[in-house]
Amino acid sequence: MNAIEIRNLTKNFGQKQALSGLNMTVPVGSIYGFIGENGSGKSTTEKLICGLIIPNGGEIKLFGRDYKDIDVRAKIGVLIEQPGCFPNYSVWNNLMLQATNLSIPNAEEEVRKVLKVVRMEGSASNKFKNCSLGMKQRIGIAMALLGNPTLLVLDEPINGLDVDGMRIMREVLVDITKNYQCTVVISSHVLGELEKIATHYGIVRGGKMIKEMTAEELEKECPTFVAVQAKDMHKTKELLIDKYSKVKEVNDYIRVYDAKTPEEIVTYLYENKIIVTEIKTEKIGLEEYYINLMEAR
Repeated sequence: MNAIEIRNLTKNFGQKQALSGLNMTVPVGSIYGFIGENGSGKSTTEKLICGLIIPNGGEIKLFGRDYKDIDVRAKIGVLIEQPGCFPNYSVWNNLMLQATNLSIPNAEEEVRKVLKVVRMEGSASNKFKNCSLGMKQRIGIAMALLGNPTLLVLDEPINGLDVDGMRIMREVLVDITKNYQCTVVISSHVLGELEKIATHYGIVRGGKMIKEMTAEELEKECPTFVAVQAKDMHKTKELLIDKYSKVKEVNDYIRVYDAKTPEEIVTYLYENKIIVTEIKTEKIGLEEYYINLMEAR
């Protein structure tokens, strides 16, 4: 079963068409990385899934049922833009207030549980306004987790975080899917971080889904290459182009995509009196794959 199935979704804001026939499939238990430039339709799609705005056309199904179904709606947790918290209230009081709004039984026990999930149990007495950005984002996720949702929709939760904040957020999101049987849809511009946790990807542009793939499929589509630096880069590039069919200069390195080993390149260049100063084997990541995909369209 899929957690989300969207077919031919359209949404207009006045004369502007935000979505034009978007399709989307999110398997149960996945971390679905939702990728696209600003204005591509990511936030609009997430708001439609959550019922915050109404589509002009198309179909949205959650766990095989219409997204307006009351029982299905109760399974969704949402963090879009930023958590709605009272700045002078403590983390604990903000979460208790949300639990009360949701009529959650055993509210204190539930709040303690979600605080533990997001690694915030030691900060429950902190005022919300005194929390760091990373802590505020985790508080928002804790609020979204109240009521044990099976689908979590997150809009840019890792943007703007420092290294440690992103590490903790990664751990939290992986923990949620593995130990709490929750599917996560997460949009982000921090593609290097998204690549570390996502199991599936959806790439949207101009209100349409242009590519959906699993992490394994991305791995197969991202080639390994040998990157070379030498004292005479111009001559090195000419020599490598003569021998190999896939050669490209990127960020002060000459990349060779069809070499079998770095050693064969070093030997070849040495025989042609080129001194290699650095050579390494690397692989294209999600960010570069995305950029190449956008440039090709």
